Amino acid sequence: MPASNTPGPESPESSVSDLPDVSGSVPATDRIPATAQAPAQATATGAPDPGPTPPPGVQHVAERPARGRSPRPKRRRIRRLRNASIALVVLLAVVAGALGWYGWDLSRRSFPDLDGAVKVPGMSANVEVLRDKNGIPQIYADTPEDLFRAQGYVQAQDRFWEMDVRRHMTAGRLSEMFGSSQVDNDIFLRTLGWHRVAEQELAKLTPEARAYVEAYAAGVNSYIDNRDPDELSFEYALLGFVRDDYEPEPWTAVDSVAWLKAMAWDLRANLQDEIDRALLSEKLTVNQIDELYPPYPYERNQPIVPSGAVVKNPNDPAAEEFKPDATPPVPSRSASRALTELSETLESLPPIFTDRSAGVGSNSWVIAGSRTTTGKPLMANDPHLSASLPSAWYQMGLHCRTVSPTCAYDVSGFTFAGMPGVVIGHNQKISWGLTNLGADVTDLYLEKVNDTGYLYNNEFLPFEDVRTEVIKVSGGADRTITVRSTRHGPILSEASDELEEVGKDAPIPDPGPQREDGFAVALRWTALEPGTTMESVFQLDRATDWNSFREALRGFDVPSQNVVYADVDGNIGYQAPGRIPVRRGGDGRWPAYGWETDYEWDNMIPFDSLPFRYNPPEGYIVTANNAVTPPTYPYTLTTDWGYGSRSQRIIDMINAQPKVDPQAMSRMQLDDRNPIAETLVPYLLDVEVKDPWIREAQNLLKGWDFRQQPDSKAAAFFNGVWRQMLLLAFGDKMPFSVRATGDCQLDNTTGKTHCGERDDATAQPDGGDRWFEVVRSLLPDAESPWWNISDDPGKITTRDALLLKAMTAARKELTAKMGKDIDSWNWGRLHTLELRNQTLGTDGPGAVKWMLNRGEYQLGGGEGLVDATGWNAARGYEVTTVPSMRMVVDLSDLDGSRWINLTGASGHVWHDNYTDQTELWKQGRSLPWAFTRPAVEASAEHTLVLEPDGAPPAPGGQAPPGGAPGQQPGQPGQQPGLPPEGAPSGAPPANP
Repeated sequence: MPASNTPGPESPESSVSDLPDVSGSVPATDRIPATAQAPAQATATGAPDPGPTPPPGVQHVAERPARGRSPRPKRRRIRRLRNASIALVVLLAVVAGALGWYGWDLSRRSFPDLDGAVKVPGMSANVEVLRDKNGIPQIYADTPEDLFRAQGYVQAQDRFWEMDVRRHMTAGRLSEMFGSSQVDNDIFLRTLGWHRVAEQELAKLTPEARAYVEAYAAGVNSYIDNRDPDELSFEYALLGFVRDDYEPEPWTAVDSVAWLKAMAWDLRANLQDEIDRALLSEKLTVNQIDELYPPYPYERNQPIVPSGAVVKNPNDPAAEEFKPDATPPVPSRSASRALTELSETLESLPPIFTDRSAGVGSNSWVIAGSRTTTGKPLMANDPHLSASLPSAWYQMGLHCRTVSPTCAYDVSGFTFAGMPGVVIGHNQKISWGLTNLGADVTDLYLEKVNDTGYLYNNEFLPFEDVRTEVIKVSGGADRTITVRSTRHGPILSEASDELEEVGKDAPIPDPGPQREDGFAVALRWTALEPGTTMESVFQLDRATDWNSFREALRGFDVPSQNVVYADVDGNIGYQAPGRIPVRRGGDGRWPAYGWETDYEWDNMIPFDSLPFRYNPPEGYIVTANNAVTPPTYPYTLTTDWGYGSRSQRIIDMINAQPKVDPQAMSRMQLDDRNPIAETLVPYLLDVEVKDPWIREAQNLLKGWDFRQQPDSKAAAFFNGVWRQMLLLAFGDKMPFSVRATGDCQLDNTTGKTHCGERDDATAQPDGGDRWFEVVRSLLPDAESPWWNISDDPGKITTRDALLLKAMTAARKELTAKMGKDIDSWNWGRLHTLELRNQTLGTDGPGAVKWMLNRGEYQLGGGEGLVDATGWNAARGYEVTTVPSMRMVVDLSDLDGSRWINLTGASGHVWHDNYTDQTELWKQGRSLPWAFTRPAVEASAEHTLVLEPDGAPPAPGGQAPPGGAPGQQPGQPGQQPGLPPEGAPSGAPPANP
């Protein structure tokens, strides 16, 4: 782990901070009086000079008489070695300082101009870009084409390296930038074919929307044209040390549309759960797997839409629609299947697996004016994603100077660098927020294949598509692959070792095709079929009321989301959009048999039959990846919801307040109360602990309020116990195919040690809220087989014995990590976040990581909490997922809204806005969110004018880019080539 650049409890600014900092101090040898350094000189009388008189209490030690022989060779060698070592250390320090200075100075070449004026081809009129001190841009234009052209230009100013890496990823071309280490990733991504699907989606856009995407691409290219790579981002300079021939290509509209595929892949719902269930079947029975995936607790955690039904439209008997207040039919087939026949369904299907990564989720909620102090709705949203530097989100505003039918955009919020429009935020009339619905939109199919085709309905059919892909590898030979697809989608097992194992081992019914070498595994996924989400984003940005909002979401195909709504007129609402399949057979929990016709997708759930709510009587709507509908809903959205611990906590906090103010919305986002601790701690305190060393740690839990603040000793110990308990009760019983790579276990029968095979990010048991539900259901049964960790059939371990062992293991682990003194323990020391720059900050040399990365940051919160700083219990306590941004929108005063990003607006290392929001984010603070033109102007510190190419200069003459002569861009008063005030000499500036 790179050393922290930020002083903190574990990294003091100086290890000798008690010594005074003496101004003008000199090396110690220079401070010794000259008479004390020189040999004694003879006096005029010929007597030797005794030298200076020592201070009182100090005695001279008589010198030994000089010996008449040279120093021993061994001592001489040691002295020379010591002197050489000192010289080497000094040389390395000088070199490191010089390299640091060179890197810091080189990085500034890519800092963009934030003031003045610049010619941009294609602009029809001047466009203004106003930025506040945090570098957040607000763009003002007269036409949509100018607006989106400027958006492309500005995002390229701040984030082009990020954009370039992203488009290489979505196109399966990372090897072109980073060499052979990325070939396997490229093979998988080429097999999925995101870029090919994006080309088809671009062709489906309306002429208007396509013009906007093309204008965005032109704006990006206007910025990158005629600039050397190291003028675009410091990372290109670093890349140049190993590959000096890389030149960024022009941006295309397809590059923007393709990023939607990456977003959909991150939020693809239960694919990992399917895989895990299949791999768990190597050691566990179907009933045991069922216990690890319990049903949603509807009786305790409320779904988003608690009532309603799909009914026939009386005006059109062939059509149907969802009615939030309709009475559902009883009994319901889906309720019966979900609640009473679940185990039978599992037993009748192949014991295969499911997919879900703990921690990836989100919170959003909206409260009606009747329940707020402002009298208007309040909305909160904080999407939980993997931590990255720069943040996945980019804050900005897009404003038509005059809002009209021909220029209808006046919107501000969060978007993705590389994509036009705003994804989450508000315009002048409405606000919206997103969380992942978790709909099951993926199915794995076992396929029986030969050289020319695949088995379907008792006959072999030719492959639907066979194509050759050439992967160009920087510094190596090209790699050619063949991608084959069945009617269900691309065959992924040829690109994934894990899926290849699934194809070899997955059980099949008898009779069935001969296994021979196993089965291929194909993926059907709604995102691999051309959709219209990009069109929907533009429509959403200009929607002005509930009806136009819902109409915009009609085309929001993937990823399927929970979308909350509020407007300035006081209405609140919720809509679930997306293409969600209706399966002919099965419920999507297990991989299907591709050779049978019973597992096809018949169609998609009609949009009008998808659940929604509008002005519900309770006056609030909460979404946190919890169940959307009750079991009576006739369609299967998914069977792998989040389990509702966060959503129910938010509901409880809302109901505990007679009126909610905007500040309370922000406080609720930071709630760190652990719901499983409330259930488990009483059991832990009831365990008899004889060892006083263990009992000292157990006593930390007495009187604990279950909050997980960074300085909490109790939270540190509890999470240590939680991790050890999961590993003992569940992890050690799982196959190594799902356990973390560092999780090793001795096989007593063979004497061999076996280790986990799963990447740490998705290893099990991950400790997410599914595990809350598993443990909650098992705790009352002290004799459950899950508690048994004994190898002796005659000595069965009970619940309390396992809990004692978990507390003992946690005490030992935390002592090793934080020391014997229990008073020095705290949750933040364990629960740390390092922000890693894309690609080079993850896989680059240590010096590069040091330059690009930031942290470690000590955090509170935790997995399954409202303040969802996720961590994976299978691998340790390091933060893996975070609230990637937070926003609170006040519909009574849009300028009174607040927002914060995980990092900052800039992707340029050592720029003032690289991580300037991180410390505020860590503290739970936020920034004012100026929206109206007067508020934006009041906060603006930079103004850049994008002029039409060939337009006359602005009145008063054009200011030189970056401000007055002698100033660097965005650095008022800073002399060129000099470090900013306070930067250490010979080294890069410290982490902000």
